[in-house]
Amino acid sequence: MPAIHKAKDNSLKLILGDHELFTEFLRDFINIDMLKGIDPADIEDITERFLPLFNEQKDSDVVKRINLKGGTPFFFISILEHESEVNFRASFKMLQYIALVLNDYEKEIDGKEKNISATKDFKYPPVLPVVFYDGEGKWTAETNFLHRTEMNTVFEKYIPKFEYELVSLNEYSVDDLVKFGDTLSLIMIIDKIKAPDGIRKMLRELPADYIEQLALNIPERLKKLIADVITVLLAKINVPRDEIDVLVEKIEQRGINEMFAIENYDVQETRREARNEGMIDDAVKIVKNLKLTVTEALRALELTEEDRDQVLAELNKQNVPYTLGQ
Repeated sequence: MPAIHKAKDNSLKLILGDHELFTEFLRDFINIDMLKGIDPADIEDITERFLPLFNEQKDSDVVKRINLKGGTPFFFISILEHESEVNFRASFKMLQYIALVLNDYEKEIDGKEKNISATKDFKYPPVLPVVFYDGEGKWTAETNFLHRTEMNTVFEKYIPKFEYELVSLNEYSVDDLVKFGDTLSLIMIIDKIKAPDGIRKMLRELPADYIEQLALNIPERLKKLIADVITVLLAKINVPRDEIDVLVEKIEQRGINEMFAIENYDVQETRREARNEGMIDDAVKIVKNLKLTVTEALRALELTEEDRDQVLAELNKQNVPYTLGQ
């Protein structure tokens, strides 16, 4: 499994990069009724148009265009914050993004009908700026750019007064997230786990009907994405990489129900499983290439008689000729 660069940032960008999960985000966290019925097919990710314009090139920001019914688009900008410290530049960064998005739209529309943006009836599309924050501390940055500006009472009429929508995960309890009952809710629940001993407790306390609902409703295509999120979670709490690989493989092969077996996750047992799988393969190679008996291969690798059946099964599966030995 390849290394995940800036794993947590990238995992949340992957989540919002999936248009079905993005519609769940709008439905769950943004209190605007007209956004709750958006079709994933009407969403276009245009992030790459804007990120190269920033020196910091933060790879967890998201910019989307949503084509509303009737032909009017609106734009969604999300800054994903995962650091322990609050980003007090968020309102100014949003101002930059909004200007760039509207400028890009103006060029697009003028390209279709020359100088239409200069006409009296032309209106710019709305932009929804959102900061998603999953840090443990309280978000204390100003959400309105007006309040980030000196002498704002004197110059109020000349200062942009937009606010960004703050979605702070620590303001949502697990019960709040369970009520959403969708795939995104599970991912957000996982994101709330901050310590190795928290994973079993949190997953063990999830309601049975919630788990059953997820197992029935999460589509097959999202299994890989969910497995990636689990990978990030376990890496964050310092589970060894080989153990993560074993667990992720099970999730991808067996589906969502296997995820809830994490509450019974035994680090040492997983290590033994990973070791034994590799040793079984080595035993087969020894019998095949060195022409040793099965017994000799078991002894060479310090495998037990309990491992014999697995070795024999693999030899038969690969049609490798062998002798048992004594």
